[in-house]
Amino acid sequence: MANIISDETIEYVGILAKLELSQGEREQAKADMGRMLDYIDKLGELDTTGVEPMSHVFPVQNVFREDVVTNNDMREQMLLNAPEEKDGMFVVPKTFL
Repeated sequence: MANIISDETIEYVGILAKLELSQGEREQAKADMGRMLDYIDKLGELDTTGVEPMSHVFPVQNVFREDVVTNNDMREQMLLNAPEEKDGMFVVPKTFL
């Protein structure tokens, strides 16, 4: 295991994650984190020349559509539901002073 995780690192990660780990859980977390870092080191050994970087595993295309207005101005109909209206707008209670 080339990547040695210190007790301080486990303590710090536990604080960040708001976890209270027992001594056994800390030891298990140290071993798990070490294995993860070893795996990342192993991936770094791969020859990736000629491989284009990608952000998604699957091809993703922009799915935006044109912004087209599909409804009419229905202000009068909507204001019929208002308990009170003034100058074509809803009247609502104050939310702050």
